[in-house]
Amino acid sequence: MELRESIESINAKLLYEYGVEISAGNLPKFRVVFSNDCYEKRLTDRTDEGFELIQPEVRLLPKYKQWIHEKYILERLVPVVGETDLVTKVSYEPAWVFQDKNGNYLPPFFDGCKFVIESIFSAIDKANTHTKYKDKNISVEERRAELKKVEQELFGNETDVSDALSYGTGVVVTENKLLQKAEKVH
Repeated sequence: MELRESIESINAKLLYEYGVEISAGNLPKFRVVFSNDCYEKRLTDRTDEGFELIQPEVRLLPKYKQWIHEKYILERLVPVVGETDLVTKVSYEPAWVFQDKNGNYLPPFFDGCKFVIESIFSAIDKANTHTKYKDKNISVEERRAELKKVEQELFGNETDVSDALSYGTGVVVTENKLLQKAEKVH
């Protein structure tokens, strides 16, 4: 799978930009992971084969691969609240799956992560549950231009025609075919 920048680089930038959660043992607040590589410890009453256990036990189980296949995911560290089968007090939960509107793979990139995170913070701010972060070094116009650039990178090439060609359902008429048709008419 193609990558614009390495996952290590993206995660290093996320760590630098958004920091760690001290109360969670200095875990990064955000990270990018590959769906097929994520596992988590859960309390379960079934074996891997589906047989019922006499007593529940903690097992390492796949986190995403049964639902999200071979895609990168931006995760956010959140506290685990209420009754759950998770055995930790905090968990990384999906904030964004890098895929297009049709569910096809998109390569992760830092600016895309930043766009999603800032959107999350903006939504939290609108709910008046979080102090609004303002970057004093950037104007409103610069911020809009930056968001437009990221939006263009994420969704800029998505038209009905380009999607049809990408999925093999479109028809391409080459210049040679047009010339042959024109010669038949004359």
